[in-house]
Amino acid sequence: MVDKLHEYEGLAGRVHDVRDKFKEKWETWKEWRNGIPMDQGIEGFLNHLRGPPKLERSLDDYEHVYRKKTRAELVRVSAAVMGIEFSYAAETAFVSPTLLKIGVDHQHMTLVWALSPLIGFFVTPILGSLSDRCRSKYGRRRPFILLLALGVLIGLILVPNGEDMGYAFGDVPPTWSNYTVPLGHRTTAKHPKEESTKPPSHSWGIFFTILGTVLLDFDADACQSPARAYLLDVTVPDDHAKGLSTFTIMAGLGGFMGYGLGGINWDATALGVMLGGHLHATFTLITIIFIICVSCTITSFKEIPLQLLESDEYRQLQEQKASAEEREDDQKEHEKIATDECVSYGTLDNDSEIATKKDEPEKRAGQVPMVPDVPASQDEQGTFDQSVEGNPKVSLREYLLSIVYMPHSLRMVCLTNLFCWMAHVCYSLYFTDFVGEAVYGGNPQAPEGSRERELYESGVRFGCWGMSMYSLSCSCYSLIIEKLIERYKARRVYICGLLFYSTGMMMMALTKHPAGVIIFSWTAGVMYSTLFTMPYLLVAHYHASSTFEVTAEGEAVQSVGVRGLGTDVAIVSSMVFLAQFLLSCCLGTIVSKSGTTTAVVCVASTLAACGAVSATQIMYLDL
Repeated sequence: MVDKLHEYEGLAGRVHDVRDKFKEKWETWKEWRNGIPMDQGIEGFLNHLRGPPKLERSLDDYEHVYRKKTRAELVRVSAAVMGIEFSYAAETAFVSPTLLKIGVDHQHMTLVWALSPLIGFFVTPILGSLSDRCRSKYGRRRPFILLLALGVLIGLILVPNGEDMGYAFGDVPPTWSNYTVPLGHRTTAKHPKEESTKPPSHSWGIFFTILGTVLLDFDADACQSPARAYLLDVTVPDDHAKGLSTFTIMAGLGGFMGYGLGGINWDATALGVMLGGHLHATFTLITIIFIICVSCTITSFKEIPLQLLESDEYRQLQEQKASAEEREDDQKEHEKIATDECVSYGTLDNDSEIATKKDEPEKRAGQVPMVPDVPASQDEQGTFDQSVEGNPKVSLREYLLSIVYMPHSLRMVCLTNLFCWMAHVCYSLYFTDFVGEAVYGGNPQAPEGSRERELYESGVRFGCWGMSMYSLSCSCYSLIIEKLIERYKARRVYICGLLFYSTGMMMMALTKHPAGVIIFSWTAGVMYSTLFTMPYLLVAHYHASSTFEVTAEGEAVQSVGVRGLGTDVAIVSSMVFLAQFLLSCCLGTIVSKSGTTTAVVCVASTLAACGAVSATQIMYLDL
């Protein structure tokens, strides 16, 4: 018998598992086919194809939300962030060099990056609040993912084509006595530049490029909040750490492959020539990949609509699960008391200790998906607060006030995230320019075909490989960060990750060598993985335990206010906009005053150290 069991392990076991799943699918399909109302014609068939109407749906249609997910399922849920990182890689690698090449100086180029964060800092938390209250039959998060993905798509089209669109609107291209610059990609022209007969004008080209940059930057950053909230909504709390690490792995892989596409010299390939040059080839491929990734996510799992979350059916299910958990806990407590009595013979000390433990609030995440933003508030046992139940409709004003008046624990998470994003934005937005100028000694505004211009373009492409290494290290680190948190606790992992990045950036500034670009870029991956995992793991933990404060003695204070998970995730995510805005306002001046782009990585190192100090003040609970 044992030998027979061994036959079904390994490959044979998988084959049998696939066979059983196929049979199950086949039986399900036959049952569905037999249920087709043949007497109702085409209309009846279409209604059967659509499934039960929205008002007839029950929690049985969303059983997938209440089970643990496999790694493959988490990968599909997180696919959108992979597409976002592909687009973000194209943006960070090529927008700054593109703006510099069409005549925008460093100081004004950095101000361009301030436009989208200025909008995003105020709009993103509101979008998070609206997603918490979205009553669409498709769920609360997916409509926002789709809307913001559309903005990313428009940005991906505008950025590489902004200069050409400018010519169509009346911009004056540079013309030469013996050579006319084509209206396509211009970064690898080898013809010597001669005195132009008419000064070139890029007013419309700059406008369209900046418009595409703002759309791409804002929507790419803002789309991560509903994508992350969607992941938390369709998974049980036990899967949150695994899901967030998968989310970060996918982000790292997206960046790795996105920057890798930018590091290839597409002008030397037939595909690059066919698509119009290096810039157009990179953006075209990334656009296709982005559409595929977002499609995978929004078609992965159905969300429970808000109407159903507010229904009596949902409350009854929660109460049943809560009562089952209470019975399980009572059984465990009974067994513990019996064991303790056998050991201690009923001493007073043990009796008082047992009574104390029973009085302490439990910090259990539960076995159902977190929906703390359901208007009727839940406590940690899954029961509903009757005082709030009397006012089931929470106003938008109360949600907005929850953004302004946040607990100290969330405020410290936001402050740390602000420092971290400022440190990372220094690296991600201006790194290729740093490599092209400080490491390779090039000049983006040198004449086309000159030695300095060729050095700069080579530096930009090499910088893409450095950023590709940082994305790869992000994925690698994300594979082990969960185990590191289990072994060393979240506090130590958070602080050490930031100090590691700070040291790497300082070493890169001191060496200014191509080898250093590749080696020390790996430290940026540790920072990015930390950024993508730790703040949201803390926020999810606060919501799962309904604990946002502790007393001076370390006892948990249960939350009585209304806080939405989507809102809090969006608030923490919006720190990227504030970080980008602050840096955009001052970094150009810092570079101009210092006279070198090395100042960029020096500032990144300093800000990461400040983030490490701030991380020491975060409330970690039992993480």
